[in-house]
Amino acid sequence: MDLYKMSITNTPTSNDACLSIVHSLMCHRQGGESESFAKRAIESLVKKLKEKKDELDSLITAITTNGAHPSKCVTIQRTLDGRLQVAGRKGFPHVVYARLWRWPDLHKNELKHVKYCQYAFDLKCDSVCVNPYHYERVVSPGIDLSTLTLSNSGPLIVKDEFDYENQQSHSSSESHLQTIQHPPSRPVPPDTFSNNPLLPPSEGSTSASSSAFSTISAGPSRPVTNEIAFQPPISNHPAPEYWCSIAYFEMDVQVGETFKVPSTCPIVTVDGYVDPSGGDRFCLGQLSNVHRTENIERARLHIGKGVQLECKGEGDVWVRCLSDHAVFVQSYYLDREAGRAPGDAVHKIYPSAYIKVFDLRQCHRQMQQQAATAQAAAAAQAAAVAGNIPGPGSVGGIAPAISLSAAAGIGVDDLRRLCILRMSFVKGWGPDYPRQSIKETPCWIEIHLHRALQLLDEVLHTMPIADPQPLD
Repeated sequence: MDLYKMSITNTPTSNDACLSIVHSLMCHRQGGESESFAKRAIESLVKKLKEKKDELDSLITAITTNGAHPSKCVTIQRTLDGRLQVAGRKGFPHVVYARLWRWPDLHKNELKHVKYCQYAFDLKCDSVCVNPYHYERVVSPGIDLSTLTLSNSGPLIVKDEFDYENQQSHSSSESHLQTIQHPPSRPVPPDTFSNNPLLPPSEGSTSASSSAFSTISAGPSRPVTNEIAFQPPISNHPAPEYWCSIAYFEMDVQVGETFKVPSTCPIVTVDGYVDPSGGDRFCLGQLSNVHRTENIERARLHIGKGVQLECKGEGDVWVRCLSDHAVFVQSYYLDREAGRAPGDAVHKIYPSAYIKVFDLRQCHRQMQQQAATAQAAAAAQAAAVAGNIPGPGSVGGIAPAISLSAAAGIGVDDLRRLCILRMSFVKGWGPDYPRQSIKETPCWIEIHLHRALQLLDEVLHTMPIADPQPLD
């Protein structure tokens, strides 16, 4: 049982011991932060207010009555950079405590102080008021309302201030990329469907958890029918010995050896710890790089528990973010689910989110279509150049072939990209960040999916796209 969910009928006063006050205030937290972080943040505040009994009483009254009674400013000393450090994390103090006690999914630019607050953060006084009921929440113009969960689906785990640091806004004209956010959903037992490896999650859970444009719910919406559950394998070719291989990069340099995950380990964890890697765990903390910069070192410290990659069925892939920080994913499957062109978006997966990032059948259809298109286009282009396809637009036997040329430009590397996932820890890229490419992020991984590459090999054997011959 959670110690802090116990009875709170005895409201303390400033004369009580710090432990009693902290215990009472912990009972009113909203749950967006971990219990350990919340406890340290509240302990820190109570100790600072112990000599200012009237302000401490104001805080206790405000929090325990949910702002029902008027309360005074509750102040702490403003730091040089305006931010408060708790448990190794920095954040604006009024935001930290507003998240703890009022809005767990609060963005730092969404607070506006009430008129009677004399020490509001924006007033730039030597002291800063951190009374959560001296601030109101306003949604800033830059916030995408479609990503805010309106249903009763449990608290959002909010990204740390570390994610907000040093971000610059880039206009959409500078890049075609868009960041699509995937907050965590309602917790679902991880082994709901694990009894049968051929049983995928229900259609309802797939579409809801992978679309950034709907309220996200990871629970199944209806029973899976036998037709969906027992789809025949795409290929009768035996499964590969390793279901994926993972390469770790710092900026544009691969660090360490590529890590191969055996098919006997359908779930693999990639984390920032220094334990030896092997089997179902790839530890990035023990990898050395003589060219590592301070920025890379700092970002690596925040990888923490990292991510879990799970292979389901014949080759679908799901990601669970275990880190305290978001991860950023390049996924053609999520692009299509969000209605974007492949490669047209970066997907921000929040802490605790569990989301499908790769669909083998969809990938197989895509590679078949692209290979067929490229093969036909290359053959038609060659035939047109040879003068074998006269038409109303042809001049001297050479037909216009601009669209054919683009289609014929599809090569094996383009098809291989369908079988690869890329994921950056802590830092994002694209128009919302100072980094325009994943190769500019401090620590990221590239995941090659072997079953998909095996299927691509089969497709290319039946539809070779190199050296097309002109039509007779």
